[in-house]
Amino acid sequence: MYWILSALLAFAVSGILGFIPGLRQRLGTALHLLCHVAAAAFGLYGLYRFAFSPLPDLILFNLPLPLGELTFRLDAISAIFLAPVFLVAPLGALYGLGYNQQHTALHRPRKFRFWYGFMCAGTVGVLTADNAILFLLLWEIMAVSGYFVVAAEDHTPEAKSAGFVYFTATRIGTLALIAAFALLYPLLDQFRFPAAGALPAHPPLVFFLFLLGFGLKAGFMPLHVWLPGAHSAAPSHGSAFLSGIIIKLGIYGIVRVTSFCAAPPLYWGWTLLGLGAISGILGVAFALAQHDIKRLLAYHSVENIGIIAMGLGLALLGRSTDNPALIALGLGGALLHVVNHGLFKSLLFFSAGAVIRTTGTRDIDAFGGLLKRLPWTAALFLVGAVAISALPPFNGFVSEWLIFIGALQTLQSTLTDTAAALMVLPVLGLIGGLALACFVKIFGITFLGTPRTPAAQDATEATWGMRAAMLPLALACLVIGVFPTLTLPTLQMAAHHWTGIISAYPTPLPTAVAGLGWVSRIALVLIAATLLLTLGLRFRARRAPKTDTWGCGYNQPTARMQYTASSFADGLIGWFRFSLQTKKSGAQLSELFPKPGQFYSHTPDGVLERLVLPLFQHIENTFVWLRRRVQNGIISFYLLSVTLTLVALLIYIF
Repeated sequence: MYWILSALLAFAVSGILGFIPGLRQRLGTALHLLCHVAAAAFGLYGLYRFAFSPLPDLILFNLPLPLGELTFRLDAISAIFLAPVFLVAPLGALYGLGYNQQHTALHRPRKFRFWYGFMCAGTVGVLTADNAILFLLLWEIMAVSGYFVVAAEDHTPEAKSAGFVYFTATRIGTLALIAAFALLYPLLDQFRFPAAGALPAHPPLVFFLFLLGFGLKAGFMPLHVWLPGAHSAAPSHGSAFLSGIIIKLGIYGIVRVTSFCAAPPLYWGWTLLGLGAISGILGVAFALAQHDIKRLLAYHSVENIGIIAMGLGLALLGRSTDNPALIALGLGGALLHVVNHGLFKSLLFFSAGAVIRTTGTRDIDAFGGLLKRLPWTAALFLVGAVAISALPPFNGFVSEWLIFIGALQTLQSTLTDTAAALMVLPVLGLIGGLALACFVKIFGITFLGTPRTPAAQDATEATWGMRAAMLPLALACLVIGVFPTLTLPTLQMAAHHWTGIISAYPTPLPTAVAGLGWVSRIALVLIAATLLLTLGLRFRARRAPKTDTWGCGYNQPTARMQYTASSFADGLIGWFRFSLQTKKSGAQLSELFPKPGQFYSHTPDGVLERLVLPLFQHIENTFVWLRRRVQNGIISFYLLSVTLTLVALLIYIF
């Protein structure tokens, strides 16, 4: 635990050193990166030592405070969430070296480095806090630092707007958590977190307050309103940490507070299953409709949070119905997907940032033909795309299929578990198919075809620093996919720390993980053989003439004669027309030789633009109306208000 706390301090120091005025830009960036490397070394060494003695490690600081001691704890649940932090955070700092050398450099890099360091430190603190007051304090540090990361480019209206929405959402979430812990205090009679399974089920109000607070951070649909804008507006390495790490703190909170109860009621699991299914399906549907590459990736975060929620929902149902197999597979798949999503989503945001850096835009329709100009970036993006589509041999395949296998295992179990399986199986299948279609779209339009703009025509490869930040993530995706049994001991211990008991019955988790590993190895061999065959054929045909792909008989095709983001996904988007409400405008073709025209489509976020923003506007108008009538400048009216308030308080007291 001391090594983990040393990493926390190193992250905080990285922010301070990176902000010091007077330091040259390169020196500040180098010191910032050096501290991140030290933090990663401390943290990974601490996790390495924990792996060989996986018992909870506690540190108590008995401070003379009225709220009692401040306690830190490291257990298997914390270790799983910490592992991607110590990989993504320093790689983000390394990525920033190359990112800041380009024309897309940050407006105020010192400010970004300061808040990035404290955001990482707050994240480590949240994942190890064992005291409600300490947890909320570190949660605030993480949340407020995240606001400044989102609004790093605060000279642009987009960043200001995204930061405002994020800040409002995180304030509501924090208030919900404070209320939930306050209501939970009488059951605990202390601020220390209880042992797993030590409490009866939380009252419904407490559970739903926790779900609101943590769900806002995780980005469950419809609590996701801050997420697409924040991920789009933040710098690419900030987006990677927000998507890969920060939103998982909401999942961590749900895992931690549900571990307190010995017998969770059935509605806990069903609630998470329902939220997960809605988030997964609508998240990928909204992603299909996007033109902005970062907003597309942001909606895929909503989708993957939905997958994690379904796995956790199955595990909760397993605890409610005393089904050890469902607990092991559901929780194992959910926690492994937490790690996997942190890796491949960070890789995708880094790759997208490299494309944005060289083209100067986030519009997918402005790309095209970048495979020949950015071969490294294209290959690394393809790794992330295959992983997030749950295809072997990469890590996303293993974690999603563990949840799938968990649902299959329950088809002959109790009626409740069978009903859950019948809900999860088709939803996971639909999400997987739509995710694959979405990444076929984005990879094809971005990297294949011909350049659509001069910027794409003149695109250059990412710097070596940016590529060095992406390569370890791609390698980690491959290693977990091919050798998933490496994660097995920690996943099994996490199930023990979550339930508080070690099941006397063997679970199918080891067999399932080992079997999926063999599928990935066979897939890797087939892919390698295909690549070798392709290279051999290409070498033999190196003298063949090179022309554009044949395009329906056109002798001289132009860059405009290609699929766009809208046209490629139009058929699939039609399935979800009722929820997406895509707006289209422009000329319709009505003659053989039509006049030049323009076409435009936009898919608004229905929850934010049609529900949340109008609601807040109505609340604002109401309070403006009240202020004009209450603060009217009449002293006698103020005296009457004070008198009535005192009378009401006296009546309440007596």
